[in-house]
Amino acid sequence: MKRFSLLLVIVLFCSCNYFKPEQKPESIARVGKSYLYKSNIAKLVPSGTSKEDSVLMVRDFINRWASQKLLIEAAERNLSDKKKGEYNALIKQYKIDLYTKAYIEEVVKNTVDTLVTQQELKKYYDENKENFKTNGTLVRLRFINLAKDNPRFATIRSKFFDYNKKDKKFWETYALQFKSFALNDSVWVDMSQVYVKLPVINPENRDEFIRPGKKAEIQSNEDVYLIKIINVIDKNQTSPFEYIKPTLKEVILNKRKLELIKKFEKEITDDAIKNKDYEIYK
Repeated sequence: MKRFSLLLVIVLFCSCNYFKPEQKPESIARVGKSYLYKSNIAKLVPSGTSKEDSVLMVRDFINRWASQKLLIEAAERNLSDKKKGEYNALIKQYKIDLYTKAYIEEVVKNTVDTLVTQQELKKYYDENKENFKTNGTLVRLRFINLAKDNPRFATIRSKFFDYNKKDKKFWETYALQFKSFALNDSVWVDMSQVYVKLPVINPENRDEFIRPGKKAEIQSNEDVYLIKIINVIDKNQTSPFEYIKPTLKEVILNKRKLELIKKFEKEITDDAIKNKDYEIYK
């Protein structure tokens, strides 16, 4: 009888071990029949991470992996066949969209002409300028922010307001003494940037200073701001060509890409019909 009992225990023990999944080499976790391996986390921890932080990162990754596996298994068991069919159709369509989009982008990248000449930009601007309105006020200006006790202040002030591009060396010499400056007055900037660069100007006093041709000398604590406004364009006016030029280039390139995609889709369909790979049955 004792021999029978011992045999029964051995059989039960063996049976339990038989039905328990065996740990696979290099595996670090298991959920059902899915295994997580050391290779899956080989590049998880950045070099230089402390041992304590590494352990936390790995443990967190394993827990998230397990949660996702358990949730997907629960979803597959409990969602209705109808609902799973709907999601499988979405997954299939997403794969189609993802693959075709990536392929078309690769074709376009290797085919489209990205050179846009000045003449093309100007022509497109002239034909479509009414579509490019300013979202806010644009300003062309130059300014200098310097200490008011600067020993060469009078000379700097005089040359600033009687600005001459031939004085390039003068400005290169004294620029290091300025706390901030912008001397390229051919560039249009948004009013929001003016507020950032010139904190002495704000929405309350902007009408006093932001006027074409306005010269201003504004003191702020130990500093002085020398400002010359060249031109101003208000909101909802036609954007100047130089300001909108980067946008024009993107618009022209996108137009080329769309035309190329349309042409490519037509050619691939025509070729399939010609090669009898595509037929519509009546």
